[in-house]
Amino acid sequence: MATAPMEEDLPEAAAAAGVAEDAGEGEKPAEGLPADSDSDSSDSDDDDAGGDGGEELRIQALERALQEHPLYESYVQLIHCLRKSGNIEKLRAAREEMNKYFPLTPKMWQDWAKDEISLSSGPESFSDIEKLYEHGVQEYLSIKLWRDYLDYVEENDQSVSQCSPSGLSKMRDLHERAITAGGLHVTEGSKLWEAYREYEMAILTIIDGNDEEKQKQSQRVRVLFHRQLSVPLAHLDSILAAYKSWEAEEGNANDPESEFDGVPPNVVSAYRKANEIYNARKQYEDQLNNVSASDADKLQAFLKYIKFEESCGDPARVQVLYERAVSEFPVSNDLWMGYMSYLDRTLKVPAVLKSVYHRATRNCTWVSDLWIRYLLSLERIHASEDELRHVFEQAIRCSFPMKEYLDIYLTRVDSLRRRMPAGLDFQLIRQTFVDAAEFLSPHLGIEELLPFNAYWARLECNIGKDLAAGRGVWENALKKSGSCLEVWQHYISMEIEMGHTQEARSLYKRCYSKKFAGSGSEVICYSWIRFEREYGTLDDYDLAVKKVTPRLKELMMFKAQQDAKSDPYSVPKETSYANDSSQKRKPSKMTSKVQPPAKKRKDNPPKNTVSSDDHGLKEPSTNNSVQEAGKASREKAEASMESSQGGNKSSNQPKPYLYSDKCTAYMSNIDLTATEMHIRRFFSDIGGVADIRLLRDRFTKKSRGLAYVDFLDKEHLEAAIKKNKQKLLSKKVSIAHSDPSKSKKNREAGTSSKGQDKLPSEGEHGEKPPVAAGSSDKEMPKGDTKTKAKNMLFAPRAVMKPRGWNKKDDEKPDVAPEELKSNDEFRNLLLKK
Repeated sequence: MATAPMEEDLPEAAAAAGVAEDAGEGEKPAEGLPADSDSDSSDSDDDDAGGDGGEELRIQALERALQEHPLYESYVQLIHCLRKSGNIEKLRAAREEMNKYFPLTPKMWQDWAKDEISLSSGPESFSDIEKLYEHGVQEYLSIKLWRDYLDYVEENDQSVSQCSPSGLSKMRDLHERAITAGGLHVTEGSKLWEAYREYEMAILTIIDGNDEEKQKQSQRVRVLFHRQLSVPLAHLDSILAAYKSWEAEEGNANDPESEFDGVPPNVVSAYRKANEIYNARKQYEDQLNNVSASDADKLQAFLKYIKFEESCGDPARVQVLYERAVSEFPVSNDLWMGYMSYLDRTLKVPAVLKSVYHRATRNCTWVSDLWIRYLLSLERIHASEDELRHVFEQAIRCSFPMKEYLDIYLTRVDSLRRRMPAGLDFQLIRQTFVDAAEFLSPHLGIEELLPFNAYWARLECNIGKDLAAGRGVWENALKKSGSCLEVWQHYISMEIEMGHTQEARSLYKRCYSKKFAGSGSEVICYSWIRFEREYGTLDDYDLAVKKVTPRLKELMMFKAQQDAKSDPYSVPKETSYANDSSQKRKPSKMTSKVQPPAKKRKDNPPKNTVSSDDHGLKEPSTNNSVQEAGKASREKAEASMESSQGGNKSSNQPKPYLYSDKCTAYMSNIDLTATEMHIRRFFSDIGGVADIRLLRDRFTKKSRGLAYVDFLDKEHLEAAIKKNKQKLLSKKVSIAHSDPSKSKKNREAGTSSKGQDKLPSEGEHGEKPPVAAGSSDKEMPKGDTKTKAKNMLFAPRAVMKPRGWNKKDDEKPDVAPEELKSNDEFRNLLLKK
């Protein structure tokens, strides 16, 4: 649009008037150029050669940076430098390129239009500048930009200036658009109304002779006054005064001293109502106009104002207020989200929705939820597939966390699936899944892609009618992560849902022997058994049992070894430490209560008692003598425990309630800060807790890290035992079935219920200690009181030998447990372990 001579003169003028674009004041581009500035420009070039060279280098650096990363601030700096240098062609290209990525502020649109107007050589450039204004007023609500647009068209459009019918119609339509966009702006909307009235008044003055035409034009002006007086705007009283003055000029006399003299009653009523509405909003407008308020305060004021307007129920006013807010806070995604949600609920006008969503995603490109809402909104208004695909491709080119890309891909697939009855090809869905898998697989784990793969496989089978493709989805997932249990479970579930039991059975055979994380290997084995019970024949069931039984035994053995390695000494260590501390306080009393070893052996149960360890996992023996001995031992241990917890009670008090421990779990390695409430919460997911007995130190009353938990029935007890090695607060607790009849090691060591019931050979509660790898019942013959070194800490203290003892030490007389505990070397050994 610019001629060559004017471009040569630009550097001097731009340098003379260059101001930073973000300084808040408009620059003066080439409009002030003198026509004969050729000689002056050469002198200026010589004087500022160094400065121009540095500016050119900066421009080149910014252009290179923008080619790699199109950043908003870099574009702003480049445009500022180009305005100073006066290179209008590059300046125009930079603005156009920036607007492809980012919306321009109203100030930037004003500067762009002014630069182009100053360089325009005639009417041929009018349409280009008009497009600039048209684009600018659609980006943000700006009363100033609208006024510039109206003034430019009125002055430069030949049809408008000549008052041709087409020109009049065009100008009135443009004014109506301006009133619709900003006429409800409480503080600045009057400027648009005033511009509209002035235009119509100017038309009235040029009408000659035709009284009928003058009357029509006067009525147009009068209607504009009436419309404005019904809108809640600032300074309505001055508008009313202007209206009365105009009516007097038209020959309709009225009393200036009377406020409503000569004003129609309906206009008076509308005026009073508008004033009431304005007064209700004045406090919010004052907060927005507070120049000392911070941006955060102003944003909160907008949010409160918007909430108030929404409660009043006028969608047009709410929309204008949202437009005012986003023009001042264009990158506030909360504002855009609220704006779009309101439009989806109330207006639902396709053109308005498209405009708002388009501007929201241009201002906040990094918010994936905005793009998802955009796609859904387009689908609601039945947009074309081309438009939906274009928006989707724009969203994928933005920068999000990988999980948000997954949401966008799934939203696209959802839209395609819902529109399949309209004639879409399933290949679009398949291609979208393929593209998503290629894009997301390098960045997301298989667990995060499970819902995606399940959706894909299901659509391939149900809509695409391609079973092989559906299976291929899971086979590809297994190639990448065959050790993920969930992949196998989803694959098997798909086959079962489709009625392909034989294929599901084949998958079980492929995966039951695999090693999965946590208890996954056990889960898949039991899942196979359950599947055959529900879907298979007896032969299928027997085969599954035959396959999984050795696998489950192997898993149990491995788990036992891992438990022994991870925390083999938790129960004895806690108990030993608690007993040691109590004996240090009152050694004389503790010693007097312990019987000599010889006497203890007299109280041992008969030798024909059957140990619970003799038959592995079998139930304990029902021999009456064993039960009586265990019961007696347990009763004395409970009595001792109760006395230790309540040592200050009188001896003549009734005996405390004795628990049978039929449905009781023994817990050890409990965090010392845990209370009964923590334990109850720990078992809240299984329920059935009847009572909790937390063992405490007899003197300090602090927790010893041990507890008995009574359950209502065996089912709840078994569920509780399965929580073994789970964390309670900061420690992994050990949980076992408390059974006093299972005390094999106490009986083999010759202990009695009086002296050794307090020493937990099997945890004092019946659970077996972890067994070291390679140990078995054969390695510990029945009646053998000698303990191997690696299992030493699981034996009763009366038969444990500290490190450093030799064979001669075994020939020494038996010593009471208290004597062993007083041995510093033995105690240090326990504490060290």
